[in-house]
Amino acid sequence: MSNEPLLVLLSGPSGVGKDSILQRMREQELPFHFTVTATTRAPRPGERQGIDYLFYTEEEFERLVAANGFLEHAGVYGHHYGVPKAPVLAALAQGRDVIMRTDVQGAATIRSQVPDAVLIFIAPPSEESLMARLRRRDTDSAADVALRLGKVQDEMATLRRFDYVVVNGEGELDRCVADVEAIARAEKRRVSRAGIGCTRDGSPATAAPARNQTRARPVGNPSSEDRA
Repeated sequence: MSNEPLLVLLSGPSGVGKDSILQRMREQELPFHFTVTATTRAPRPGERQGIDYLFYTEEEFERLVAANGFLEHAGVYGHHYGVPKAPVLAALAQGRDVIMRTDVQGAATIRSQVPDAVLIFIAPPSEESLMARLRRRDTDSAADVALRLGKVQDEMATLRRFDYVVVNGEGELDRCVADVEAIARAEKRRVSRAGIGCTRDGSPATAAPARNQTRARPVGNPSSEDRA
């Protein structure tokens, strides 16, 4: 099993339950560093500064952009959102697995910078169920809901860019959390992350990586050098 920390991204359309999944993971005290997203939108009822979001003014946000302080940032639904870089890098340097939520545009940006990031798409059982959920929400204005509804199909169309999909149906929050945790465990056991190779008899053995080589050889497929 790899000791390298993971960078796990939860993404998907608005209203699909990304925040709820992360909140339940916190409640279960799962061993992740939970990244807090920065935003310029106003807090919704019950949201806490520094826990649910980092609420910035436009000026504060722009200063951090100018200082190259975001891992990614974008304008979404008429507001700015971004992932502050320093806490993520500090947690990874400490060997801690990091998990965050981001919109589908942000997920693509982070993947371009961190190719080994694990991208999980949180999906609704159907587009119709998601639209019904958005219409029932009383935390957004009618204009915000209309804007989010208009983007559902485009967001769903990005699903194939992700590594995994977890379907979040009504009443299935704990199962979704278990799925995310299982994906993280499976990623830790990837041969390409573990630095495990094969001896001549096919048994696992820790491989000494060649210079500039970060990927282990496929199990059961020795190189010509091994066969010599």
